[in-house]
Amino acid sequence: MTKKITLFNHKGGVSKTTTTFNLGWKLAELGHKVLLVDADPQCNLTGLILGYSGDEDFEQFYLENPDRNIKAALKPAYESLPRLIEPVEPIQVTNRPNLSLVPGHINLSEYEITLGIAQELSSSIQALKNVPGAFSYFIDKEIEEYEFDFVLIDMNPSLGALNQNILMTSDFFLVPTSPDYFSKMAIDSLTAVFPRWVNWSNRAQGMDELENAAYPFPKGHPKFLGTVIQKYRPRKGVASEGFQAWIDRINKGVKETLTPKLNEIEMMLSTEKYNQIEADFNETFCLVQIPDFNTLIATSQEHKIPVFALEDEMFGHVGAVLEQDRAKKAEFNEIFNELANRVIELTNE
Repeated sequence: MTKKITLFNHKGGVSKTTTTFNLGWKLAELGHKVLLVDADPQCNLTGLILGYSGDEDFEQFYLENPDRNIKAALKPAYESLPRLIEPVEPIQVTNRPNLSLVPGHINLSEYEITLGIAQELSSSIQALKNVPGAFSYFIDKEIEEYEFDFVLIDMNPSLGALNQNILMTSDFFLVPTSPDYFSKMAIDSLTAVFPRWVNWSNRAQGMDELENAAYPFPKGHPKFLGTVIQKYRPRKGVASEGFQAWIDRINKGVKETLTPKLNEIEMMLSTEKYNQIEADFNETFCLVQIPDFNTLIATSQEHKIPVFALEDEMFGHVGAVLEQDRAKKAEFNEIFNELANRVIELTNE
């Protein structure tokens, strides 16, 4: 069964896009067929994979491939066209078999208002009943057509209707964070946000109009896989003292505030499932910690591949500096191997 996983945090700057790309690449490297979906109107994932750096690049891509993006795929539902949503041909990621992309669209945000009205579940629902289930229907069509094992969805940093819809119609979600005050506050605020979203989803799932729509609203709730903490400065192999203090606060917030609330609203896996990772995993729910790799991230983006896939000649260094680069590459590879394998284990039936 295909696993649909969203990467979500309404705080920006926590490397959601980089994590989506690197995790997808590693899952594909491990033999799984993976689809990346860019659901962020900023299109950072699309730009990273296709090597685009400005609006002109995207405009040219849309002109040459008018139907190969997320906005075009959803158009029949959002613009009430007399045809059903169909799968789009994804973009094959260069140098990584089994990894594909549904590109984003910089005007996807135009659909936010329509979706927000539809998700009020009021008298407007009859006219807009096909909208709430449209994204889920599209993803299912992609899975049916191309037989993906995993779908990873990159989302924008907001609490808008689009993110609410995408997350609540997925199977699983993980929360990328960085060790700072704002990530700690984001974790705390999700404790209040997710119950409201579940309440909305429960109402939507109970409505005959949505159940019998052309794009039925799916049943169930997504399950929390854990957090990823990244972009901290290491010292002697571990986070420096200041960063470690924020890592501890984030882990404490997840353990004591967020996961108890998620458990109440049926957004958690079983304790036994989490314990399959390691005995004390459910003390932090942190899947991996990823230090700041500084210039290597820029180098990987230049070549449109993860750090762990860089070749020696791509580093641009020799001697001792090259050896340092190799060591960081090996560390990055080990971290994402661990993340991918933990995701696989947690999402197995």
